[in-house]
Amino acid sequence: MKTIKQKQFNLAMKSYNSSNRYKHIYKIVSTLNVSMQIILLFILFSLTMPWYLYLIGFFIAYFLTDFINGLVHMYMDNNDNYNSIWGPFIASFHLHHKTEKYKEANIFLLYFNESGAKFWLVPYLIIVLLLSTMAINPFVLLLLIYIGILSSFSEISHYLCHNADSNFITTLQKYRILLPISHHAKHHQYDNQSYAFLNGTSDFIIDKIAKKLYTGYKNGSDEHFKTYDGAGTDNRD
Repeated sequence: MKTIKQKQFNLAMKSYNSSNRYKHIYKIVSTLNVSMQIILLFILFSLTMPWYLYLIGFFIAYFLTDFINGLVHMYMDNNDNYNSIWGPFIASFHLHHKTEKYKEANIFLLYFNESGAKFWLVPYLIIVLLLSTMAINPFVLLLLIYIGILSSFSEISHYLCHNADSNFITTLQKYRILLPISHHAKHHQYDNQSYAFLNGTSDFIIDKIAKKLYTGYKNGSDEHFKTYDGAGTDNRD
């Protein structure tokens, strides 16, 4: 017998699969995000500061990006508002737990497509663009721009964690430049942990937050799609 949430999930996915408008929305969000990132990239290199601050800022932003995107992932994995206007997107997102390997895709196309799932990034980038026109501390602006761009790159890191098959990529994963496969495997094997997906270094904080806020997704969203046997989503195609 299907639970109420399972029925809601199936209805949300039925809506998702019955209309192309959701995929069109992804494309619009992707276009907005990538366009603003390109503008911010030009602003980034127009900042006047010593080269070493660019490097220091990058490392700080790398950790912050891992943390911020991990929190968003945590929230989404435990969000079951399938009846809301965002319901079809939420249901589609939850199917990533069923995906062991993604479709092979061009990295640049993947970067664009996966940026479409980051609805929160649109207002964030708009705010950063507005701040860039004001008298904001250049180093703070540097951090905000890095975070805005690395947030899309984190999707590449996650993709490579599932699809990596080269020594170069596995070496980057070994040294925590990218998300290690063994680290991310914990997210799928155990409940309510290892949500970060840029390189996973912030999970020691996120795991504690998750434990305080949620009981876990294995008895939640993972149960909700168990009676669903329709098409899944893969790389926003």
